[in-house]
Amino acid sequence: MVTSTTSASSSTNLDVNSIVSQLMVVERQPLDRLAVTEASYQTKLTAYGSIKGGMASFQTTMQDLSSSSKFIRLNATSSNDTVLSATASSIAFAGTYSLEVNSLAQSQQLAATGQTSSTAAIGDGTETTVTFDFGTINGGTLDPETKKYTGVTSFSSNGNGTKSITIDSSNNSLQGIRDTINAAKIGVTATIINDGSGTPFRLALSSDTKGVSNNLKISVSGDAEVSNLLAHDPAATQNLSETVTATNANFKVNGVSVSKTSNSVFDVIQGVTLNLKNTTTTPTTLTVAPDTTAISKAASSFVQAYNDFSKTLSDLSAYNPATGEAAILQGDSTVRSLQSQMRSALGSPVVGASGALSTLSQIGISFQKDGSLGLDNDKLNSAIASNIKDIASLFASVGKGTDSLVTFNSAASGTKPGSFPVNITQIATQGYTLGNSAANTIITGANNALDVVINGVSASIILDSGTFTSQTLAAELQAKINGATAFSTAGISVAVAQSSGVFSITSSSYGSSSSVAIGGIGASDLLGANPTQLAGVNVAGSIGGVSSTGSGQTLIGSQGLSITVNGGALGDRGQLNFSNGFAFTLEKFASSILNNNGVLANQTDGINNSIKDIGNRRDAMETRLVSTERRLRAQFTALDVLLSSMNQTSIFLTQQLAQLANL
Repeated sequence: MVTSTTSASSSTNLDVNSIVSQLMVVERQPLDRLAVTEASYQTKLTAYGSIKGGMASFQTTMQDLSSSSKFIRLNATSSNDTVLSATASSIAFAGTYSLEVNSLAQSQQLAATGQTSSTAAIGDGTETTVTFDFGTINGGTLDPETKKYTGVTSFSSNGNGTKSITIDSSNNSLQGIRDTINAAKIGVTATIINDGSGTPFRLALSSDTKGVSNNLKISVSGDAEVSNLLAHDPAATQNLSETVTATNANFKVNGVSVSKTSNSVFDVIQGVTLNLKNTTTTPTTLTVAPDTTAISKAASSFVQAYNDFSKTLSDLSAYNPATGEAAILQGDSTVRSLQSQMRSALGSPVVGASGALSTLSQIGISFQKDGSLGLDNDKLNSAIASNIKDIASLFASVGKGTDSLVTFNSAASGTKPGSFPVNITQIATQGYTLGNSAANTIITGANNALDVVINGVSASIILDSGTFTSQTLAAELQAKINGATAFSTAGISVAVAQSSGVFSITSSSYGSSSSVAIGGIGASDLLGANPTQLAGVNVAGSIGGVSSTGSGQTLIGSQGLSITVNGGALGDRGQLNFSNGFAFTLEKFASSILNNNGVLANQTDGINNSIKDIGNRRDAMETRLVSTERRLRAQFTALDVLLSSMNQTSIFLTQQLAQLANL
């Protein structure tokens, strides 16, 4: 800022700084008005941020309630938790069951002969393959003294495949063998036990899977000392002793005897997983009933989420007649639109609902006088008691087929609710190969090699040599195929069955990609000449009268509906009823509001643009005001100089006149 200075003799006492400052206050008034406008915009921006935060919280709750599992939960309650506990899924049925647990499942455990050292080398380090197989010991008894079997007729592989490890000079000690087995994660756990004897270190092996079909058979090819330590065939040479015998879980459900290889059982009572803990001679009662508490909590969450967001909108747009104060968004069209759309959505019935419930008021949720939602718990409990299975359709996206073999999978976000007829023209099948003559059950080096192609994935397998029955050879073939790395890593498996000695090998998958091909030197002995080989086919048909795309057992319609057809007849298969409940609809509404092109983004973008425009105008004004101040200061400084000059002239004339008077 430029300042003016004059000599004391010529000063005019003109305060240029004060005059310019006061004039600039007037000049800056438009800037002050811009600041007020900008502050108003910033306040609105904060208000819209609050709406966005409230809407995001509301969306999260609606998304959680959009799953039908929230409303069709069941509880499984045991009368004696020390005997068993249970959990129930959404496909379970309410009911009461009586259970008696006679024995629990346990794993086989084996122990090797003692060694003087756990770190000393066993054998000369020749590369040795140790192969583990899992299966059933047929016949025989366990000698309580030797802990080994006598009279075993055969060992039947369970068909889940063999697993192998390699022992060489780098790991041919007890510790090395233990660590190699555990690192391979082959379904066997190895430990070393010190029994305190002269040869105290004993390798102990335990099958990771319980049950009589998971006993161990260990084959060793290579170093003789490793073989003498580990080779174990329950039907032949047994170099290990059995310290714990594998058993099944044996129990009764409503008087029906059941035997399972695990104490966690999920396939006896539909949708219920049993966790067996102890045996008992007294029946234990298991009650499966709807989880009414979960439904009540879900309904309360829905009401609370709406009310919280509704209050946010009301607080930001309220007017207080007593004080005459209006909230920042009072009368805002966006707020009014949000309130109107949400109330309208909640007041309309669910389209396409297949049950007796289609409005929130039927379960006790309705608008109160103040615009909030209220929950009548008595009415909700009554609806739970009479129509519990229909409550899910009021909130979630739900599909239900009238045919029990037609299962709803999913729908696209834009799928319209309604009733869609299902017509099936082709049932999905599995690929398979079927022999045309009975298999040769004597396996030697001349017929033990097979080239197998399952679902387009190839692997070569070698069957164990020996004399089998048709059943044990089928189990051996299934185990070798399913145990091949190429198949197991790809999630591919087969089921091998035999009828009168004729083998069938069937892929576990469905559809056109499902196939089985068997070749190699052992194929003709196993399947005969020219076995039948058929690839699977995809399901085909229509949903809602529109031809749909099949993939395995899954049929996908152009409407975005996906269903699974689990067999059944061709032709009309009833209706698929699909509906979007209130939580699902409001979650999609919230998503549309919150996305980058939504109404809130548009509003905030508009405000930010206005703030940016104010900034540009302010910068222009500031530039202009600098010039204005410079001009005013120059003008008043010049005036000050002029007045000073005139003052000096006045003094001079006064002095001259005084002298004339003296003359």
